[in-house]
Amino acid sequence: MAQLESTRGSHAEKAETVAALNERFKSAKMAIVTEYRGLDVDQMTRLRREIRHASGEYQVIKNTLVKRALKGTAYADLERLLEGPNGWVFAYDDPVVLSKALVKFVVENEKLAIKGGVFEGQFMDPAKVKSLAQMPSKPELQARLLAMIQAPATQLARLIQEPGAQVVRLLEALRKGKAE
Repeated sequence: MAQLESTRGSHAEKAETVAALNERFKSAKMAIVTEYRGLDVDQMTRLRREIRHASGEYQVIKNTLVKRALKGTAYADLERLLEGPNGWVFAYDDPVVLSKALVKFVVENEKLAIKGGVFEGQFMDPAKVKSLAQMPSKPELQARLLAMIQAPATQLARLIQEPGAQVVRLLEALRKGKAE
């Protein structure tokens, strides 16, 4: 996806940027606003890489452009966070995995701060974003579900084998009893 960091340009370029940003909001499952003041280039590069690895995207976008792009989306509540330099995190796949990556980065780099976000149409303050990161991710839930599904089958197999095992133990006890 193209960079959205247009500071100067024609009205047509800005309109294009707003339209592209509006599409990002419509296709994202979650958006989080961060304050990145104080991060150096290496830290920003690492942040972008970690967010991208979690099926997300991190962009620095002018507040005026974001304000226009928020109109008509489920993320309109984020307009109240448009003060100062903001970085935007967009989650396109599993929001829990992305929030885990973001919170981990925030813990390691105190200069990055979570201002808030929107997930499933609900505004989240920084504490809610952090609590979302504590939830099990989609792959973890799938693994748990698979284990729960397999457990009855394993128990059934043991139950089916048990009468045969009892007969074998009985025969073994009889054999030992005759040998004595």
